[in-house]
Amino acid sequence: MADHKDGLADRFPHVPERLSGLVDLAYNLWWSWHPEARVLFKQINQQAWKKSLHNPVKMLRDIPPEYLDGVLANPAYLRRYDIIMNRFSRYMANHSGWFSEHYPKEKSQPIAYFSAEYGLHHSLPFYAGGLGFLAGDHLKECSDLGVPLVAVGFMYSEGYLHQHIRPDGWQDNITEVLDRDAAPITRVLNAAGNQMVIQVPFIEPRMYAAAWKVNVGKIPLFLLDTDIAENLPENRTISHRLYAEQTAQRLKQEIVLGIGGRKMLAELGIGFAAVHLNEGHPAFALLEGIRERVAAGMTFPDAMEQVKRTSVFTTHTPVPAGNDIFPRDLMNTYFSSYYGQMGIDAETFFGLGHHPCDEGTGFNMTAFALRLTQYHNAVSKKHGTVARAMWHCMWPGTSEQEVPIDHITNGVHLPTWLNPRMETLYSDYFRCVDPLWHEDHDNPEIWQMIEEIPDKKLWEMHLWLKQKLFNRIRERKRIKWGSQLNEPGNLVAEGLMLNPSVLTIGFARRFSSYKRADLIFHDRTRLKRILTNPWRPVQIIFAGKAHPADNEGKEILQRIYEFAQQPEFGGRIGFVEDYGEQMAQYLVHGVDVWMNNPVPPMEACGTSGMKASLNGVLNLSILDGWWIEGYQGKNGWAFEGDPSQETRDASDSTALYNLLEKEVMPLYYSASMDGIPHGWVKMMKESIKSTSAAFSARRMVKEYVTRYYPTLVAGAQDR
Repeated sequence: MADHKDGLADRFPHVPERLSGLVDLAYNLWWSWHPEARVLFKQINQQAWKKSLHNPVKMLRDIPPEYLDGVLANPAYLRRYDIIMNRFSRYMANHSGWFSEHYPKEKSQPIAYFSAEYGLHHSLPFYAGGLGFLAGDHLKECSDLGVPLVAVGFMYSEGYLHQHIRPDGWQDNITEVLDRDAAPITRVLNAAGNQMVIQVPFIEPRMYAAAWKVNVGKIPLFLLDTDIAENLPENRTISHRLYAEQTAQRLKQEIVLGIGGRKMLAELGIGFAAVHLNEGHPAFALLEGIRERVAAGMTFPDAMEQVKRTSVFTTHTPVPAGNDIFPRDLMNTYFSSYYGQMGIDAETFFGLGHHPCDEGTGFNMTAFALRLTQYHNAVSKKHGTVARAMWHCMWPGTSEQEVPIDHITNGVHLPTWLNPRMETLYSDYFRCVDPLWHEDHDNPEIWQMIEEIPDKKLWEMHLWLKQKLFNRIRERKRIKWGSQLNEPGNLVAEGLMLNPSVLTIGFARRFSSYKRADLIFHDRTRLKRILTNPWRPVQIIFAGKAHPADNEGKEILQRIYEFAQQPEFGGRIGFVEDYGEQMAQYLVHGVDVWMNNPVPPMEACGTSGMKASLNGVLNLSILDGWWIEGYQGKNGWAFEGDPSQETRDASDSTALYNLLEKEVMPLYYSASMDGIPHGWVKMMKESIKSTSAAFSARRMVKEYVTRYYPTLVAGAQDR
């Protein structure tokens, strides 16, 4: 087995031996969901922590040695350091817990989790949106629960995209190459001390990938990087950017991820019992599983059956364009010498990716993943219904209701997305009943203790988080003004005139036409009346990126930016540029209302609303995705207009305006003599109580473990 270490201590010779644990801690993302660990870095020097953008590896690399000498002479800091490092060591060494209590050791074989993106922390920009954050939360929760998992993904040197908005509102895509030596990521070394490089087996022309590792608590995440000298020039760019626009490049990405990822695990000597595919992008891992078994002497049908028996596939998108389809001639370019290794001909091979309801379109990755996995699940109850209708033709002998696509509703990792100050407030009132409530936070009964928190304390905490959001927006504008000298109109459009005392709606999504970011502008006259109401004003903060190839999404973004520049809206609209994980934290903690209005039933789940709800932010959402399960009449607002395509936008926007004017605005501005809107706080408490446990990643991962993982492991043991 190869050595996974990279001489970390040698890279930071200026860190004193007494503080050497900081280096190990910096290279394990455990710190990203433990605020007490982040404080260790922040207390060395607050300005250095801020300048590093909360990236401890970059901070330790760049900080002058005298700051480390300063804390070395501080007994209070050293006491805190020893306590946190001891806690970190105990966490990493602890192999007991929920998983070990429910499953005997002999069944605790690892699951290999494959995903094209991971949203873990903004210092590792390997994500585009919800799919990536779901994968990141899955890894973190598996670490907390002790679920044996090994993860595989891509080391994107250019990430997804950085967004710059021009004065005319058009999105420019900015390339920013990751400084790998200033990120919490390490090279995987071979026995000779060089970075491990694997060849993707039996694919022509040849492709190679170097191996990297991210420590996500107890979970190792191994990443592939094609930007190495061994590759042809056109193949070095395979891993540059998430979701390549060109079809051939996207196919090569998925070949390297699936086939190369499985090869990498083999080279590392990491055995695993089963495979979990997060969406269809890495599904070629199943193909490589078949090839490996055929090479070991199995027949193709037996190998295919065993791969199927040990695999689960999570589908995330009801949008047809979100399912990758590759032309047959393009597939032949790369697989012409591959399928022979499985003992099959071309027709059998292409039959694996055949979609019976979409003849002649090519090799469908979702159809392929459905065909080669034992279990298939959607990511919300509604999405399950939609997915069964979409893929009914794959099971022609069954009714739509009997299509074997189940659902496990997504959840969010509570320690990551619950603001630390809000968590402290909860703890003050939860601990008296359950001192270990964090370990049992998927228990709905615990959250009933929210009622014990005085309205005044919860409201003041919310206002503090709101002010923190506005401070962040203004600081970003100050920095941008200093570096680029933006026009005043841009400063207005990007939120400089927003007022923290005003009812604030947040809308942060990928800018795609079906998400309808501009729905609220359907009747501009009515919207103007709402925003500029002299007694009950409203303001809206927009954020999000359009896919580089999605001009329609860019046009929607541009229209909203132009609206934000117009004086008629009174400076009540702001657009936050370059939305990412860090800004998402501020938004889901600090706005008053989280708005979501996609075209039903296109929202598979929508985890950002869960993150907002966890922090007391109220949801105002169309009935789609997770909100159908979460809404119960007293914990937010739901609307649904005329479902006909011709009048949907008009009816949905009218329903939205009516809710704002008749319910949302009056409730927010209903403060009593003590200055607290008790009716609003009551709804905040109801939202926290009703959603926090049900939509936690802890509940989600436990469902995957109890419903799928043991059966998959048993299937592997039946070889």
